[in-house]
Amino acid sequence: MSRSRVSSLAVLSMSTVLLDGCAFSPSIPLLGAAFPDWLFCIVCGVAGAILVHLALSRRGANSALAPLAISYPALSALLAMAAWLAFFHR
Repeated sequence: MSRSRVSSLAVLSMSTVLLDGCAFSPSIPLLGAAFPDWLFCIVCGVAGAILVHLALSRRGANSALAPLAISYPALSALLAMAAWLAFFHR
C-alpha cells in the first residue's frame, strides 16, 4: 500500500471517529425550547464556585485557593463536569 493511500485512509478514519460525536445531541426541553446539557452543567459549575467562594469568605479562608484567577475557573470546570457525571451521563 502506498504512503498516500495510508495517509488518506488515516484521515478518513479520524474524521469518521470525530464526526461520530455529532450523531446525538443531548438536550433538555424547557418551556418549548431545547437547551443543550452542557449549558446546565456550566450554570451548576458557576453556581457551585460562587457557593464555595461565599463559604470560604465567611470563614476567612479565601487565601486557601491562592491564585484566584486560576483556581475559581478550574473549580467551576470541575463542578460542571461533576454535574454532568451526576445528572446527564447515560
